[in-house]
Amino acid sequence: MTEPRIGVVGIPGKWSTEILADALEQRTGFRLVIDMAGVILDLNGPRLMYHGVDLCRLDGLAVKKISAEYSPNMIDRLELLRIAGRAGVRVFSGVERMIRLVDRLSCTITLANAGIPMPDTCVTEDVDAALDAVQRYGSAVFKPLFSTKARGMCVLDADTDVADLRARVEAFRRDNPMMYIQRRLELPGRDLGMVFLAGRYLCTYARVSRGDAWNTTIHSGGRYAACSPSDDLVALGERAQAPFGMDFTTVDIAESADGPVVFEISAFGGFRGALEGCGVDAAAAYAEHAIKEVSGR
Repeated sequence: MTEPRIGVVGIPGKWSTEILADALEQRTGFRLVIDMAGVILDLNGPRLMYHGVDLCRLDGLAVKKISAEYSPNMIDRLELLRIAGRAGVRVFSGVERMIRLVDRLSCTITLANAGIPMPDTCVTEDVDAALDAVQRYGSAVFKPLFSTKARGMCVLDADTDVADLRARVEAFRRDNPMMYIQRRLELPGRDLGMVFLAGRYLCTYARVSRGDAWNTTIHSGGRYAACSPSDDLVALGERAQAPFGMDFTTVDIAESADGPVVFEISAFGGFRGALEGCGVDAAAAYAEHAIKEVSGR
């Protein structure tokens, strides 16, 4: 049997992209890392070309990263991959599914409709309504709709001078017309990344914050640690990721004083937390899943 040809859409040279490409190459002998900035769509074919390779002729495409920065442009890049999907290429985790997750608001509404507990949240374009939310929450996190690792987020407190608070809200709104605002929770210095492969639970790692950081992201100095969640917490993670039908994803969960809450579901998932926090080679597991899916093994 001919080994399947599965390309990796990601950022060339980045660890998570390369480790997935390594895992696929070790099992199939084929390696192709695809930077979407170099992809050309020719609808006359149709052909989806990258450095002389027609992606529509591959067996699969595993999307590890669609862009270095989160922005609406990510959706345009994902849309291009629909051409490959229409040609019979298996795209992991499915273009429409990933599109629902790269936009924070789309993810939140799906979670809310599924009855998943989340922090108190207000979404509005109205500055006065945003100011009211800050007053009600006491302390609020303003989040761009397209961001990762807390980039572009800011914390605003109700005890800030009124004029200064309004100015800061207006400044955020200039770059983010639809303002996504969540109550800032008092957390035990960590939150959790719960990893799932095709709906099957793999492991949970903790992100532990640096003492002076308000968030736990590695970008802000946090570190990964092992975690053994309760059965109830795993069940919450399973319920949270189920509506999205992802091949590989991470559920961000925090344990607040009022019980566990879900922040978001990742469109692409993470490998480093699973490896460093749990000793689980999620990239290898994902590669084996992709090979099995495209080859019917």
